[in-house]
Amino acid sequence: MKDTAISADTQQRVLRGILFMCLAICIMPAMNAIAKYLVAEYPMPQVVWARFTGHFLFTIAIFFPTLGWRLFLPARPAMQFGRSAVMFTSNGLFIVALATISLPTSSAIMFTAPLMVTALSVPFLGERVGPRRWAAVLVGFAGALLIIRPGMGGMQWGALLTAGSAALFAVYQIMTRKIGDDDPAETSIVFMALIGAVVMSAALPFFFVAPTEPLHWFLFGGIGCLGGVTQYFVIKALQCAPASTVAPYLYGELIGATLLGFLVFGDFPDTWTWTGAAIIVASGLYVAYREGVVRR
Repeated sequence: MKDTAISADTQQRVLRGILFMCLAICIMPAMNAIAKYLVAEYPMPQVVWARFTGHFLFTIAIFFPTLGWRLFLPARPAMQFGRSAVMFTSNGLFIVALATISLPTSSAIMFTAPLMVTALSVPFLGERVGPRRWAAVLVGFAGALLIIRPGMGGMQWGALLTAGSAALFAVYQIMTRKIGDDDPAETSIVFMALIGAVVMSAALPFFFVAPTEPLHWFLFGGIGCLGGVTQYFVIKALQCAPASTVAPYLYGELIGATLLGFLVFGDFPDTWTWTGAAIIVASGLYVAYREGVVRR
């Protein structure tokens, strides 16, 4: 009876983890679509400012009543500040790239980040990666090259910027793993947006353009909140279930990105992008599968 109760409790936790991840992938495309829309109307730094400042203030409002000033007392402050700076740079590159490439293309290239995490986990985390996972990582990068197409007429600089964003996001995830046992998730979520909020708020008077429509005010206010909620759902998903179980659901974001990209902006991926995205997703799923096998 005890084993049955433990098994049922584990299954419930896994289901909650999957639910949290599904909620996250429902929000991510909407947040990116808002960023792409606003970048076309307003200065890019203003959109980056809204993304980080809204996230910072929203998460403080949610967690400060419970944790108080402990929220701002990390065990490893240098690592938290560095992690925040890396995320700021990664997200800034991503938003710049959205001005020139479609949502599905940007999402597909960002899916290389888990593959980069697998590669970086060897030198930075001391983890062992077998030949099968290395092969999957290389195949996934080949899929990214199909989308970026360097040296060909179809290459877009926005795709290269997104690849840089994915690389920095992988570094961010490695740093998050290193501090995972030292600081609570709430502190990490708040510090994630700290550097971006402070830097862009200091520079705001030099580029701020007042929104011209009520809808635009709403979008500026909402983009940061959506970012904070998304990160919270992802972290909760990873707390409830193994990464190898919930991470594959992240690839569902490509469906939402494709739908929004077509309905809002009239963008639809070409054959090269679909082929590259399929290769990246298949590689990522195989890496997640193998990590689950190794863990067991």
